[in-house]
Amino acid sequence: MSEYAVIVIDMLNDFVTGNLKCERAQNIIPNIKKLIEAARKYNVTVIYSNDAHYPQDHEVVEKWGSHAIKGTKGAEVIPELKPTTKDYIVEKRTYSGFYETGLDPLLRSLGVKTVILTGLHTNMCVRHTAADAFFRGYKIIVAKDGVEAFTQEDQDSGLKYLEYVYNAKLELTSNIIKEFSK
Repeated sequence: MSEYAVIVIDMLNDFVTGNLKCERAQNIIPNIKKLIEAARKYNVTVIYSNDAHYPQDHEVVEKWGSHAIKGTKGAEVIPELKPTTKDYIVEKRTYSGFYETGLDPLLRSLGVKTVILTGLHTNMCVRHTAADAFFRGYKIIVAKDGVEAFTQEDQDSGLKYLEYVYNAKLELTSNIIKEFSK
């Protein structure tokens, strides 16, 4: 059992090619794919933290419009990063992968001490997931070439915030993969 878990946040059709498309998401897909493949090879847990909204959710009604509605194609992980039967999928209805989900008990049951965050968006869902991980005592690694935001400004400020406020270690995916093989 590994002390690490790779958490893939919101790499969903609606965020990569759909209603809330982030053009910059294409840049991180190859890095996340390599990281996931290495994690599986070295028996590191892979968890998908996915928006799965109801039409009446606050994010849908008041902020972002219809996106990642539970049970729709838009709420599915993009084909390039498709989960396997050994991976875990934890649905969320807010920015944080922890808020009112089973993520924390899952991580604890697996003996995870360090979460490796990847996905969308650095300054929103990655940030809020990192906050809740920090408050629960997890070490945080952010794959800095495996997270992205709508703009470069949001990306830069998001990474800086994660490092400063949550003591997140910003690492290239290639360095994280090397850590798995030790």
